[in-house]
Amino acid sequence: MSNILPAPVYSTKYGQAYLGDSLHLLNSLASNSVDLVMTSPPFALQRKKSYGNEDQDLYVDWLLGFAPEIKRVLKDTGSFVIDLGGAYQKGIPVRSLYNYRVLIRLCDEYGFKLAQEFFWFNPSKLPSPIEWVNKQKIRAKDSVNPVWWLSKTNQPQANITKVKVEYSERMKKLLKNADEFYTPKERPSGHQISDKFAKDNGGALPSNLLEFSNADSNSQYLRLCKEINVKVHPARFPKKLPSFFVNFLTEPGDLVVDIFSGSNTTGHAAEELSRKWISFEQEKQYIAASIFRFLPKESFWQADEIYNRLLTEEPSGFILPQTMLLFEVNNYCF
Repeated sequence: MSNILPAPVYSTKYGQAYLGDSLHLLNSLASNSVDLVMTSPPFALQRKKSYGNEDQDLYVDWLLGFAPEIKRVLKDTGSFVIDLGGAYQKGIPVRSLYNYRVLIRLCDEYGFKLAQEFFWFNPSKLPSPIEWVNKQKIRAKDSVNPVWWLSKTNQPQANITKVKVEYSERMKKLLKNADEFYTPKERPSGHQISDKFAKDNGGALPSNLLEFSNADSNSQYLRLCKEINVKVHPARFPKKLPSFFVNFLTEPGDLVVDIFSGSNTTGHAAEELSRKWISFEQEKQYIAASIFRFLPKESFWQADEIYNRLLTEEPSGFILPQTMLLFEVNNYCF
């Protein structure tokens, strides 16, 4: 087991991005040191993607190979959140059960607890798969990803009041004039709804259906990729998804790790929320371009130079311009 992380590709105020095999890099983190592992691994799709997805037949065993190390590095109060979209079986309009097999084996064989299942609804997702939806028109478009919230113990750190959502228009009217719009009464279920129901708590508690559009077309990351003609990571999730779980399951100063970071959306969400973070990615072009998420505006003119330096040189711990480092990764290593 390795005890030393290599030099990061770059460092920010709160985090560090590492190039290499995630399983090897996980080995360097100390046991019981991580508050949240938040990731979206390459899905088990039928078509090979540039970001390196595994074949469906091999996928479950491949992904579960990370389970022992993830569990080891998590604190007893820590959480493991995994966005794992679905797929169809090859050549037929029948769904694969691979993501459910991952979940069941994580719990049955590796001792994780399913704290709760979430579902990320992306209303902007294009109709797919093309064969069954667009051509034959025998299936609805696939626009929901299961997101498994797992933990080591029955009581992981969590506070749902930190991720309140905006009240509905009906609730806003009720709060504005409760006497006119609402009369306390007993529901058909037998539950008593009192006048305390009309108290303004600063927002509603969210459900486990998370509606976040993934139609961003003008982020800093995308703008800089376009300006210097850099390939954009093709499988990004919206920042609102990791932000929700980082807010919900951690406190400022806690450590968040993404083992399949891609364009480092999770790291950026953690940075904005004052959480320490570590990201692992094996494709150098993606980790080099991910620095665009963190560049201060006054350094945009250096984006091309910085990207090419990260792409062509060996990792040497590049520090973002005008960054005062608050994160010491050695505190989380053996």
